[in-house]
Amino acid sequence: MRELIEEDLLKLAEYANNEKISINLRDSFPYPYSLDDARHFFESVKNDNPPSTFAIEYQGNYVGNISLVRASDVYRNSAEIGYFIGEPFWNRGIVTRAVNLITQYGFENRGIIRIFTGIFDYNKASQRVLEKCGFEKEAIFKKSITKKGKIFDEVRFSKIKSEK
Repeated sequence: MRELIEEDLLKLAEYANNEKISINLRDSFPYPYSLDDARHFFESVKNDNPPSTFAIEYQGNYVGNISLVRASDVYRNSAEIGYFIGEPFWNRGIVTRAVNLITQYGFENRGIIRIFTGIFDYNKASQRVLEKCGFEKEAIFKKSITKKGKIFDEVRFSKIKSEK
């Protein structure tokens, strides 16, 4: 995990321009995904202080993104995790490692107590990643997601900072 840099944008556009990725993400993540989309995204996150979006690096190369976005108001000690990785790097344990790293970062460096996310019910791979990282299934939000004109359930996961 490292800060996202401008040199990552070509690979970001290449990896993100994949329907197998976009089908698992919110509609605000465009498909097709262009270099202009990558530039716009980079401009929207590059000045976050502290940073909330990071590059996932594998063997010295950019392979995807991971973010930890703090909630606000009464939810200010919670943060939502989100991630994607380029298809050539699936099934290598990279996302599991990145989720563990950003979770540790959130708990130890950002004062976060609860990290949560919602996963589309058909995205079993992402659910397995979260379970491997110690996230617990909290709820199923029935018929709460509309993607490509179809209705799906959302599976909510969270991990709570352990008290030592």
